[in-house]
Amino acid sequence: MIPRTLFDADLEGFRDSVRKFLETEAAPYHDQWEKDGQVSRELWRKAGELGFLCPCLPEEFGGVGADFRYSAVLIEEVARAGLTGIGWGLHSDIVAPYVLNYGSDELKNHYLPKLASGEMIGAIAMTEPGAGSDLQGVKTTAVKNGDHYVLNGSKTFITNGQLADVVIVVAKTDPKEGAKGISLFMVETAWEGFEKGQNLNKVGMKAQDTSELFFQDVKVPEKNLIGPGEGQGFFQLMQELAAERLQVALGAVAAAEAAWQWTLDYVKERNAFGKPVIAFQNTRFKMAEMKAEITAARVFTDRCLELHLDKKLDIPTAAMLKQLTTDLQCKVMDECVQLHGGYGYMWEYPIARAWADSRVQRIYAGTNEIMKEIVARSF
Repeated sequence: MIPRTLFDADLEGFRDSVRKFLETEAAPYHDQWEKDGQVSRELWRKAGELGFLCPCLPEEFGGVGADFRYSAVLIEEVARAGLTGIGWGLHSDIVAPYVLNYGSDELKNHYLPKLASGEMIGAIAMTEPGAGSDLQGVKTTAVKNGDHYVLNGSKTFITNGQLADVVIVVAKTDPKEGAKGISLFMVETAWEGFEKGQNLNKVGMKAQDTSELFFQDVKVPEKNLIGPGEGQGFFQLMQELAAERLQVALGAVAAAEAAWQWTLDYVKERNAFGKPVIAFQNTRFKMAEMKAEITAARVFTDRCLELHLDKKLDIPTAAMLKQLTTDLQCKVMDECVQLHGGYGYMWEYPIARAWADSRVQRIYAGTNEIMKEIVARSF
């Protein structure tokens, strides 16, 4: 095995704490959360108390000032346990950094401590019914009117959409412009004219609240514009998307590792034709092939994590990473379902849920086809 040199004893101790928390506070309830279509707010509150939300935020804003390796541990452990309903990664490592990196002092002081404590749950609204990976095609508008903006439009496939208290909304402040006409706003879901649509019935990730959002003449205070002025949104999105794709990759590899281990345990115990399934050459070869590919993906992901810690992870490399690891995740899940036989198709088996949950990884954070285009443009 290739050792992971990024994680010292303190981080491994933190990993143990996270794993124990998830085993006691999340895993026993995940079946019910799948039926409910969302996790409990109580889980968020408890996570906030233990510093599991927004650990990378400075202490002045309610975080613990940790580096991104602590977030990586949280992402990996949630994925490894198959607890795909838990939307901490988006809340802590996508929403909070936009506010921290681009928000005014007023926005930081008002929202970041509430995100760190779990008092507020965050989401980001990019995708629209007619605009997915093409962010320049968004139709939602924010029109300046005195000391506020008037927000109109709709979004779909929004993670944490039902539970969210505050949403970063991608909107056009100048519809005549493309990328230069996009701005980001902090929008509270309790404001008049903000409506949450239905909790979407997905193929997988059943416990994750993924929703439609609607804005009808929502008055957004001018101070809730993220950045020094209008038209900064597309730049801000591009700067942060590399980190988002690293997060997807961290979860993808951890999920693949978990699926491989579940399958190894199963094929050692399951008998066919009078002997364990692992005794068949095809099984051993499939397991060996997956092990090699997962190991290679792990090394690449850890190297990209190092680059991110040094602020050197570029957009094409992150795109390569996201495409490679999520394609592999889906391949591994499919192979592992096959090795489980009929039981692999039963919802009560973790591998069946992991197989269903994995498919969207190749779609969100930019489809893998877009990832290839990004890489090709860098040649």
